[in-house]
Amino acid sequence: MKITDLLPTQNIRQGILCSSKKRVLEVIANIAAEHQNLEPHLCFEQLCAREKLGCTSLGGGVALPHAKLAGGEKPVAVFLQLDTAIDFSAADRRDVDLFFALLIPEHYCDAFKIHLARLAECLTDKSLCKQLRNAQSAEEIWEIFEHIEI
Repeated sequence: MKITDLLPTQNIRQGILCSSKKRVLEVIANIAAEHQNLEPHLCFEQLCAREKLGCTSLGGGVALPHAKLAGGEKPVAVFLQLDTAIDFSAADRRDVDLFFALLIPEHYCDAFKIHLARLAECLTDKSLCKQLRNAQSAEEIWEIFEHIEI
């Protein structure tokens, strides 16, 4: 599966400003809900509930927030490249500026676990992260992801 199968261009934001973990999760929830016929507040609640179980930071300034949804037809991804990194309670204490978020319908969760693990491995690649940080548009970010299989 290609990352771009999950991540439409309209779900990518480049160079945005967010001042807190809560605000990042709100932005992710709103973007995911916008085009996928989901309720933003439910997406936000599920993302927050998952973060309470443990921080989804992967280290190196990257986080992989994810959550199960009761509804939805297929997994939905959102990618944010922040203008300025924020405190995300990462184990390595590094602020986070790259967020790849996934909202996964419950009926997909078991089958999707292997993809989630591969995605986490992919997002810890320093070369990929450098490219994503240097990207100047959503289209450029999408093109970087277009060549990656998980």
